Amino acid sequence: MQHEAATVKPIRSLEDALNKCQILGMRLSRQRRFILELLWQAKEHLSAREIYDRLNQQGKAIGHTSVYQNLEALSSQGIIECIERSDGRLYGNVCDAHSHVNCLDTAQIIDVFVQLPADLLDQIEQQTGVRITEYKIDFYGYRTHTEEAAKSVN
Repeated sequence: MQHEAATVKPIRSLEDALNKCQILGMRLSRQRRFILELLWQAKEHLSAREIYDRLNQQGKAIGHTSVYQNLEALSSQGIIECIERSDGRLYGNVCDAHSHVNCLDTAQIIDVFVQLPADLLDQIEQQTGVRITEYKIDFYGYRTHTEEAAKSVN
């Protein structure tokens, strides 16, 4: 996503997230580790309530307050992503620059890494006078139903 080489190693795995916590001097409590593990296993954006429910269903006892406090700490330090939606916050495992595909019929948000052509970025910079260092693109659409698409081609 970046027009220039990144100076900070992106967080793209659970190991990267745990390492970032240690670099920042954050305590890796049992609850914090549970939340990070869940986000990397789920590979989807979840509300605090969904995280709480899933962890407790897995037998990992954790309180509401602990979930909210840990999510706030992790997202404020740039270890996890927090997306503000009209119906609340959603948390995701990928925090470095990326774009989203928003599925309108399932409300699912899918992380994608899109790299725009350098000439397009240069064109935008010339039009705006702003040097682009990072970007996000939000795509919106509906699930393609492969079976239905195949029928309409024939």
